Amino acid sequence: MNNCTVKAGLKKHGGIVRDIIRNPFSYVMGFPAMVYTVLFGYLTLPYTVIAFQNYHFLTGLFRSPFVGLQNFEFFFRSNRVWQVTFNTIWLNFLFIVTGTFVSVLLALMLNEIKGKWFLKVTQSFLLFPNFLSWIIVSYIAFAFFSSDYGWLYSIVRAMGGNPVSVYNSPSYWPPILVIIRLWKNAGINSVIYMAAITGFDEGFYEAARIDGASKFQEIRYITLPLLIPTICILTLLAVGKIFYGDFQMFYSLIKDNGLLLETTDVIDTFVFRALRQTGDPAGAMAVGVYQAFVGFILVFGSNRIVKKFFPEGAIF
Repeated sequence: MNNCTVKAGLKKHGGIVRDIIRNPFSYVMGFPAMVYTVLFGYLTLPYTVIAFQNYHFLTGLFRSPFVGLQNFEFFFRSNRVWQVTFNTIWLNFLFIVTGTFVSVLLALMLNEIKGKWFLKVTQSFLLFPNFLSWIIVSYIAFAFFSSDYGWLYSIVRAMGGNPVSVYNSPSYWPPILVIIRLWKNAGINSVIYMAAITGFDEGFYEAARIDGASKFQEIRYITLPLLIPTICILTLLAVGKIFYGDFQMFYSLIKDNGLLLETTDVIDTFVFRALRQTGDPAGAMAVGVYQAFVGFILVFGSNRIVKKFFPEGAIF
């Protein structure tokens, strides 16, 4: 190692130290997230070997015998494997498409609001559902759709209609889940797009106004093209989790209602029910490895496609 390399290394580490001294509160705020990532993101990686073991709590990680791919069989030989896989992909696809569209639309609309007081009130109403737990959201949904006490049921009956028992009709739940997820998450997601929009160079818009462009033309030819890289990156991150169902949402809203599992049972809830019956953590870990592997392939493949046609929107 020559002197130049040593000096470069010292200079690099010195720069990090100076940055910590210059921004101590930023590092203090980020420290819990870094600790969480190390503990539950990296130190838990060796435990993925459980997926290939006949794991038992008494024998532990190092003394449990290897069984190869046997733990994957309980999932892939199930008669519901393709149904829950389809539900997981289809519902997440709906969430990604509708969530992106509504979040971008909200960001564009909020960006055009000039009244600060009205903007703050509107943003508060949009962000509030994000801070509600899925348990509370499930009770709100029950208050709407219950066949005995539901508001929607009562309104349809009062109008002379023939209300349908939503909790007995699986076909109604994919759009219901999409609407509930939009109501809860679209507001917080729009903040990301608003942050990106506020960082755009105002000179582009001034030049467009001089050329006589309308507000719609500014959005179409300036805002949306500049927003595409952010949309691509967030979409790629969402695609990586397309094989994961939001367990809290699905289990809080659907619980163990067997009548609705045809269209709402996803991989995570299916594995939870199987684990609750068998008590085998190795099977659950095997499905987790399967989800992570497929998610990696999807992110890598999607990123290659985006990088080929739109390099600015790629993650790596």
